[in-house]
Amino acid sequence: MKIEEPIKTTVEELRKLLDVKNLVGEAIETEDKVLIPLMKMGVGFGAGMGEGTSSESEGGSGSGAGAAAGAEPVAMIVLKGVEGPEGVRVIDLRSGSTGRIIQELGSTVTDIIREISDKREPESESKE
Repeated sequence: MKIEEPIKTTVEELRKLLDVKNLVGEAIETEDKVLIPLMKMGVGFGAGMGEGTSSESEGGSGSGAGAAAGAEPVAMIVLKGVEGPEGVRVIDLRSGSTGRIIQELGSTVTDIIREISDKREPESESKE
């Protein structure tokens, strides 16, 4: 087996991962805010090939390639209904900022839950 095939296949799969959609999340809209999650991504890649013979066989060869990727949330952009810099906040989601995250997102999470439950209530009422 040639080394080119496993590398080509692995790189094609990596290209699918390395997309801006995987780094900038889909916007979450609430009544008065828009939340945009930001991620960081790490990727590792490796490939190898070998061949050999022994006194009892004709020999053989092999090749392989592999990759790994990981994503981690690093920030949340909060857009409020106010124009200018006052309407934009960036919340750091990296470790060590948990208390501030909870404080900043508390009202927004409440808004999201309220919005989801409001959307579900009309559906259940129409079925009755």
